[in-house]
Amino acid sequence: MAGRRIDTTTSRTAQWTCVSRAASSLESDDHYRSDDRIALLLVPTFLRLLLHIPLTRRLICQILAPKGIYAYTIARTKYIDAAFKQALADGFDQILIFGAGFDTRALRFQPLAEDTKVFELDVLPIQKSKHDQYAKRGLSIPANLEFISIDFDKESLAEKLDAAGFGKVARSLFVLEGLLMYLQPESVNATFKVIQEFAGERSAVVFDYVRASVLRQAGSHYGEREIAKSVAKAGEGWQFGIEEGALEPFLTKYDLKLCEHNDAQDLERMYFTDASGKIVARVNGTHCLVRAEKAKGG
Repeated sequence: MAGRRIDTTTSRTAQWTCVSRAASSLESDDHYRSDDRIALLLVPTFLRLLLHIPLTRRLICQILAPKGIYAYTIARTKYIDAAFKQALADGFDQILIFGAGFDTRALRFQPLAEDTKVFELDVLPIQKSKHDQYAKRGLSIPANLEFISIDFDKESLAEKLDAAGFGKVARSLFVLEGLLMYLQPESVNATFKVIQEFAGERSAVVFDYVRASVLRQAGSHYGEREIAKSVAKAGEGWQFGIEEGALEPFLTKYDLKLCEHNDAQDLERMYFTDASGKIVARVNGTHCLVRAEKAKGG
């Protein structure tokens, strides 16, 4: 599995996601507000102080950031939060978060998660940074949370999951948030092959992806040019996208059945529509969110 993209990019994307969630937790508008107060504890003190100032927060997250990406990150957080909580409510045996970065769901939803094992997969430097931040903030690591560190260039993902006790017949939720677009196609295939191998009956997968047309620089979606310029400037050019109409065949290869497929317009209706039906925020149009389940007999 060619994992160098994860090694070099997860820290940057993890930092942006953490800052966005921290900022969102301070919003007064329900459309923008999410509940990740732990993320606010993890950002540097000077930045936390700046985020508390509404005008500065808007400058950092909406004006300086690519068009619609703050709204997208908020929508993605809320969507995956809901999938995570639903898995806990449905009694899933285990949850695996790929490229977990500074994800705080295992802590935030701990009251619901006592009977579910949560695994966070990432490279060792990022996990060490997270451990250090938790220790500094007095945050305890739950007993049902296990960290799996991996060197993607040298270690087998399947072997690491086996060694960590991740069950192959258990009902599992696999979370791939802000990850696939940074992987080479062969790495995406290898990742989903492992999911196919380890997904027990009635397991589920939730992930986001970018449209393949974005990789061709078609320029047909809101905020596309801005986000493409941003990732290129950071040395994080996207490597993988899915063509229009190709999602279901992609999932079928890995014994997965599509349950939900949401584009920017869907997310605007779900999270950024006021009582009068007006859209209060535009969502960056380059990404889509997906929830799929293991197909019967798969």
